Amino acid sequence: MTESFQIQVISSLDDVEASAWNALLEGRPLNPFVTHEFLHALEASKSACAETGWLAQHLLLQTTNGKLLGALPCYLKNHSQGEYVFDHGWADAFYRAGGDYYPKLQCSVPFTPATGPRFLVPPSNNANACATALAQGLKQLCDKMLVSSAHITFMEEDQWSTMRTMDFLLRTDQQFHWINDDYRNFDDFLDALSSRKRKNIKKERITAHAIPGLSIEHLTNDNLTDEVWDRFFGFYQDTGARKWGQPYLTRGFFTKIGETFGDRTLLIMAKREGKYIAGALNFVGENCLYGRHWGCMEDHPFLHFELCYYQAIEFAIKNGLSRVEAGAQGAHKLARGYLPVKTRSAHWITHPGFRGAVSDYLMQERKHVDMENRTLETHAPFKKSGEQ
Repeated sequence: MTESFQIQVISSLDDVEASAWNALLEGRPLNPFVTHEFLHALEASKSACAETGWLAQHLLLQTTNGKLLGALPCYLKNHSQGEYVFDHGWADAFYRAGGDYYPKLQCSVPFTPATGPRFLVPPSNNANACATALAQGLKQLCDKMLVSSAHITFMEEDQWSTMRTMDFLLRTDQQFHWINDDYRNFDDFLDALSSRKRKNIKKERITAHAIPGLSIEHLTNDNLTDEVWDRFFGFYQDTGARKWGQPYLTRGFFTKIGETFGDRTLLIMAKREGKYIAGALNFVGENCLYGRHWGCMEDHPFLHFELCYYQAIEFAIKNGLSRVEAGAQGAHKLARGYLPVKTRSAHWITHPGFRGAVSDYLMQERKHVDMENRTLETHAPFKKSGEQ
């Protein structure tokens, strides 16, 4: 980049027009989580804010006359919660060595372990240069703020590879995604599975649907009423309290996305005898359904699998989506048709000695992730050649 470009850091998405931000996403498949509407809902609802340890420090790449060329969602953090790429061990090691790991910079979508673009730059001849300028700006921000590190998580592979040339440390991890092999319907998908896996899924679905008085609803747009959100938020609070001790998202977040993002929001709710008892929240991208949160007030066998996995697969097939991402971790998803895929992150460590130690660790970790993925692929539930 030349001197006619500059980096600006803003502490709120209110400081940038939604149309200008979203224009950066044009020319690539829509990822709902990096839209202005979604990120702004996190901030406006006080889910991601200074009080919760997510102080916005978004980087904007602009011309000198103010034209927006690129952006990097970024937050100053004093903890490692809500990230799903775990660095608590790094923090402990740096503290034992006499350093302060926090605060740090986190370039991600808060509370959202979904792969997507992090350097928001439209595809063009200078897209790579814009991403490089933003990465350089991130390094400079580390120096200016005297923070230990910067972490760009759940990156798309092309942007991740670019970070190697910028001397970022590269990390991999694992998720499980369902891939749509041009299935005509759910039975067509089942036919691709081995006999034992096919029977198990059928049994699980029959058991779930045998719950007395059960009905399942798919809710979007105007059907996302305050009453519905109140019920789902109760489910979410209960599950979040058991998982993390305190749920990350406020009640206001759900109202906000319902109002501004309802066409990309899919809430799959289960009723028993007319009363909501469980729900799964999803977001709809251009070619992917992203499963995010689940909760319930009654425990019924296989209802979780039905709402979170099987209903999602049926929705993806019906709407021609290429895959379903069902969130972080969960090897149990393998038996239900979700295959291991690699996730990627890039890390800038300012202290040379600590950087060297992390680099050595990541080299071994990447080998382990590759080996585990290869092992899991051999246990995929799909038919082997010649199998009925």
